[in-house]
Amino acid sequence: MATGPNSTPRLSESGKRVEDHWRQLAATKRLYTILTLAVLFVCLAASLWFANETNAGKFFDRLPHFFDFFGDLIPRDPFEVFRALFDRPSPYFDGSFQYDYPDGRFYLFGTDFYIPEYFYAMLQTLNIAIASTIIGFFFAFILCFFAARNLTKNVWLRGTVRRIMEVLRAFPEIVLAGFFLAILSIGPIPAMIAVTIHTIGALGKLFFEVVENADMKADEGLKAAGANWIERVWFAIVPQVLPNFMSYFLLRLEINVRASTIIGAVGGGGIGELLRLSISRGHAAQTLAIVLLLFCTIVAVDQFSAWLRRRLVGNEAFAPAM
Repeated sequence: MATGPNSTPRLSESGKRVEDHWRQLAATKRLYTILTLAVLFVCLAASLWFANETNAGKFFDRLPHFFDFFGDLIPRDPFEVFRALFDRPSPYFDGSFQYDYPDGRFYLFGTDFYIPEYFYAMLQTLNIAIASTIIGFFFAFILCFFAARNLTKNVWLRGTVRRIMEVLRAFPEIVLAGFFLAILSIGPIPAMIAVTIHTIGALGKLFFEVVENADMKADEGLKAAGANWIERVWFAIVPQVLPNFMSYFLLRLEINVRASTIIGAVGGGGIGELLRLSISRGHAAQTLAIVLLLFCTIVAVDQFSAWLRRRLVGNEAFAPAM
């Protein structure tokens, strides 16, 4: 293309075709964007209309009062939150449950030493999460090798194991908990069973994907030396995948702590049940005490598991790609 000192560069024919094609693509992209936003707006409007109709026409009327709940959570004394947290007597005690914090103390061995109610409930929630994660890890560890394509050549066996794990993780923990609560009554056992079932399916999928990406050279060497299938898995595959398995185990433990708290709100025991009761009764100090304890516990679990994952896997696995 010819250009002078004060002239605008001219495009060649091929350049014009490229520019025209780019303009067409840009116009098509803008059209798709506008259509997508329009569909989302229609869906949002329909959802709001449906919410208003199912709420007897009071949905939009109640929107200005959306933050009233947070205002009701402000205690009359900031120190009431810590009195409720550690079961200390309240100067506002009037004979009601709202300020009767020492009533929930869990005394040990008939002595004056006690565990505050919310700490004891938090220990129950952690116990549900830890036990469920350990049991789920054990079964997922066994099943994942039968689901891996590079270790199980039998299509029917591999497909059956994968379908089983899909069924186990198909339903959320709270749905499974509601099912087992209806059968076994309320308590931590149904919650533990529900979290364990979902953990087996979720960890099993993550585990067999790790196994399928393992280096098979060690397996081929053991196979040539006459090792059986179990020996090949144990000595060739497990040493490679175990650090990643432990990383996923710790990640799942974090998830199960939160899941156990939610399940507690529907009768699964632990801190979630106490949180539901305090909110429904309008006990501001107790609600904030539980929220504070939950926040500190989840942060502590997250930080501990992150530190342990780095120790097991190595800092190199968390370094950004160059």
